[in-house]
Amino acid sequence: MSLKPAVSQTDHAQGNLEADLIIVEYGDYQCPYCGAAYPVLKELMKEYGSQIKFVFRNFPLSEMHPYARPAAIAAEAANLQGKFWEMHDAIYENQQYLNELFLFKLAEKAGLDLAKFKEDIQKSELEAKVDADFESGIMSGVNGTPSFFVNGKKFDGGAEDLFELLRENTES
Repeated sequence: MSLKPAVSQTDHAQGNLEADLIIVEYGDYQCPYCGAAYPVLKELMKEYGSQIKFVFRNFPLSEMHPYARPAAIAAEAANLQGKFWEMHDAIYENQQYLNELFLFKLAEKAGLDLAKFKEDIQKSELEAKVDADFESGIMSGVNGTPSFFVNGKKFDGGAEDLFELLRENTES
């Protein structure tokens, strides 16, 4: 399976934005497997961030994880204040406490303007962004989280397998 659509300016990206190696994660903020992958991906970025472009797309499995979609919208609202990754990280680092009220505490901790955040999370454009990410996952063959794509091709492995692939194929 291949990534549809390809990575674009609407995606959240970090690392070397000009890198030839692009890794995309479809993640769910309440998924325990995504929570377990998070520190591995942080370490991966610490070690290889200068050589890869890392992209995160929302894939909230709302039927199983009732706070995944509100968390995705909260991260998108944080993005409107230029703090997507701060919120993304704060959510994963506090995943066990996740609920809608706690998202406001995380927003405050991330230094967001809370009045603006409260207003922004109501915007339909944020729901549309989360829905578009989810739909792109469906079109790309995502059937669980986390799912990874390396240079547009589905990677059949977990975060640790991804780390191993990088160790074998990049300079550290």
